Amino acid sequence: MLNDATGRTISYLRLSLTESCQMRCTYCRPAWLMNAAGQGTLCADEMRWLIAQLAQRHGLHKVRFTGGDPTARGDLVEIIERIAAVEGIDDLAMTTNGLTLAHHASDYAQAGLRRVNVSLDSLDAQRFKRITGVGALDRVICGIDAAQAAGLGPVKLNTVVLRGGNDDELCDLALFAAKREVEIRFIELMPMGPLADQWAERYVSAGEMRRSLERRFDGWEPIAQGSGAAALFRVTSHDGWAATIGFITPMSCDFCAACDRLRITSRGELYPCLMDKPAGSLLPAIRDGYDPVLLDRLLAQGLQQKQPRHPHEGHVVMTHIGG
Repeated sequence: MLNDATGRTISYLRLSLTESCQMRCTYCRPAWLMNAAGQGTLCADEMRWLIAQLAQRHGLHKVRFTGGDPTARGDLVEIIERIAAVEGIDDLAMTTNGLTLAHHASDYAQAGLRRVNVSLDSLDAQRFKRITGVGALDRVICGIDAAQAAGLGPVKLNTVVLRGGNDDELCDLALFAAKREVEIRFIELMPMGPLADQWAERYVSAGEMRRSLERRFDGWEPIAQGSGAAALFRVTSHDGWAATIGFITPMSCDFCAACDRLRITSRGELYPCLMDKPAGSLLPAIRDGYDPVLLDRLLAQGLQQKQPRHPHEGHVVMTHIGG
């Protein structure tokens, strides 16, 4: 087992496949940041070897592909096939902007992907374009439907809530999720990335989100959280739609004590925490010949830097490390 300095057991890897993304979300990717050319990124073989060692020697069983956006990788299907075949990995998921799911969801499912989370920050086409930089709301909605049809479920929607950006849409987004029988999670803005200097003005707490949602939803029956980050509730709209609503609360009520995650970037950097600094590179143990002893040593050294709680401010942009 992999354990950090506080004794937390690490069983979940969030692996960024690329820094590239087809969107430029205002809270994620600075306008000046160009898409990465792909040089230096881990290849499918390197990823498979890394995850196989984590699974077979250290008990890792859950992997989520992040980015950037994983679908920007031309070899994504090959990567999915290789990781899905690793003994011990029983949960293989992906977070995506949804732009290509309408065309490729079935390919991903056949390759071995289990489920997807799709980012959806607005149901208004013009507002969606302002937030994401892409006029493609219809494509994302078609992608959500395609993911369900392909069996990539349970499909979950991720909404980063921005004051003055989309905080007046929470009820509409929850009803959209209810009618499609998918879970939606509303995420508190973190003080990192392009909006870090506006965080105090743009941040909406989960408590405020819930008060807004209570205008149209009743019941609020808690659902067992398990090891997930979201506080989940089963609710019913005033016109009878059942919904599963979650809140991810890194700022108002952090979940650091139960954190079982390790993050590795597409270039092999080890991040013990989303909001902390990197704790070294794993490339010396992966590239130009695999060295399992060195890899174990680098992992152990990096995890000793995992703090009991995350810093108040992040150090990188989200597109570099993945959410």
